[in-house]
Amino acid sequence: PVTAGSIVVPFGHVIGNEKWRGSELAQRLQGKIRLIFEDGLGLVDFHLSNRTCILYISEADLVAGDEFKRKLVQFRNASSLGGIVIVERTQISDQYFLAVQKLVVLELGMVLLPVANQGEASQLITQLVSFYVREQSKDHNSNPFLRKQCSQLAEPSVFQTVQQIPGVGKTKALLLLQHFGSIHRLCNASVEELELVVGQTVAQQVYRF
Repeated sequence: PVTAGSIVVPFGHVIGNEKWRGSELAQRLQGKIRLIFEDGLGLVDFHLSNRTCILYISEADLVAGDEFKRKLVQFRNASSLGGIVIVERTQISDQYFLAVQKLVVLELGMVLLPVANQGEASQLITQLVSFYVREQSKDHNSNPFLRKQCSQLAEPSVFQTVQQIPGVGKTKALLLLQHFGSIHRLCNASVEELELVVGQTVAQQVYRF
């Protein structure tokens, strides 16, 4: 199992699992980010930073059965890394999406980002890498407590995930993340707690989602 600190990602680089060499995703990333391939990453597909990695679930994985679920649970149980799960949501795999969303977000407390194909995934990874580069470049002498709070709220993957809830736009997503602090606490919030932040109607929608 991979734990935080066992993989060191050079500043501004991404470490990719050797199995992705030559793929459409890797080809689209070339030239946009500095990509290094390595064997022995185990379940992880890409390391964006020393503490954050991506697990990629393709349309084929979803259709093939439950093997990907075992991998996700195994990763969550064995790793101290923050995992972002990218899922190919297509016409074929759409029927499986809600079950995957429930497992990843509610049960495992990880971030889930749907993409249509590897091209869209490459754009997403590029955006996430530029975000981490900006975060790491900031002056580390600033207040660490403020920086931690800001970086958590500005995490684009978390912010995008919350915006996908029906009735929640950018403003309400920001309010919810500021109030609850993490996606895990938001998932476990009661209707009453949600109502205090976004009102009765949206609170019901968030709770159901």
